[in-house]
Amino acid sequence: MYQNNQYQNSHYQGQYRGEYQGQGNQYQGNQHQTNQPQYSYSQNPQNNRRNVRKKSLLIGINYEGQSHALQGCRQDVRNMSQFLVTRGYPTDERSMVIMADDRKDAFYPSGHNILAAMDWLVSEPQCQCFLHYSGHGGLVKDPDGDRDSGFDSTIVPVDYETQGQLDSDLLHRHLVSKLPSSSTLFVVFDCCHSGSAIELPFVYRTDSDGNVNLMDNLKQGLHLMQTAQHLLQGGFTRDKVGDAKQLFAGAQSFFQGLKHRAEPQQEGLGEEHFMEDWKNEGKSVFMFSGCRDDQTSADATISGVHVGAMSWALLETLYSRPELTYVGVLQNTRQLLLGRYKQVPQLSVGTQVNLEQPLHI
Repeated sequence: MYQNNQYQNSHYQGQYRGEYQGQGNQYQGNQHQTNQPQYSYSQNPQNNRRNVRKKSLLIGINYEGQSHALQGCRQDVRNMSQFLVTRGYPTDERSMVIMADDRKDAFYPSGHNILAAMDWLVSEPQCQCFLHYSGHGGLVKDPDGDRDSGFDSTIVPVDYETQGQLDSDLLHRHLVSKLPSSSTLFVVFDCCHSGSAIELPFVYRTDSDGNVNLMDNLKQGLHLMQTAQHLLQGGFTRDKVGDAKQLFAGAQSFFQGLKHRAEPQQEGLGEEHFMEDWKNEGKSVFMFSGCRDDQTSADATISGVHVGAMSWALLETLYSRPELTYVGVLQNTRQLLLGRYKQVPQLSVGTQVNLEQPLHI
């Protein structure tokens, strides 16, 4: 049912975190179910900014037993939880929720449970919130028509085969639109096609070290077009035409990206364009994503341990260089991946802000 969208790359020590493209499968679950998962809420949220409450939601899905299983996602959230403890995040049940596909009930990462947990995360004022998702990312048809590629980015719950994927518009409404103005949200998405996975209106653009080679993208776009053409050889069927359209749209996205990268570009915050006018929300949201929308993220083996390449590089940076700014963290994370992985991590934000200030999680 879902197209295998793997690209061969000898540098990858694992597979990609995105097998799902363009099936038009937005989330089909009932968001108004009465049996909502129960997460613990603070009875006395802090009103003093100096004593801001810290909350975290960590989601790791290995898709164990499924055809597109991953290996490092649950390890990613274990690693991230250990890091957050060093930054003062409490681990009690009202402050940290860990979801994984080896857990049960409310902590099983179905689409319904993920949305409920996201609502819990951003439910209180005066909070510093942290979200880490490690799993598959995908693409579904863009219903608004505001994407050049024709597709929205998604994350892939464990029950995606029956309930569909969680698209970027839905994620924005649950995470960003619902965030109280007095709270802050820090997001890490280690999955494919994740550059605009929650549709933040501003992205940090740079052509400094860390960008992928132009020729690599050109070859990748040509490969998609050739695959689409081969698919149609030998006769037309409804399924073949549908798959070919998805491949051609993917190629269009690659070449559109090349066009923009060839244009003169000033380093700094640039505005993204979505159908909704998200920039007027002015929410304090910061997101590091594993790659651009037209790229894949690696499920890797590093030092004998299965992890996400981007999660590993980000944690290495945060542990070793705690004094870095937001931009410094982005650049150092890119440097750690450069030469080993083609993915280029992205930094996007909910409002225009000085990203040369130190990053405090």
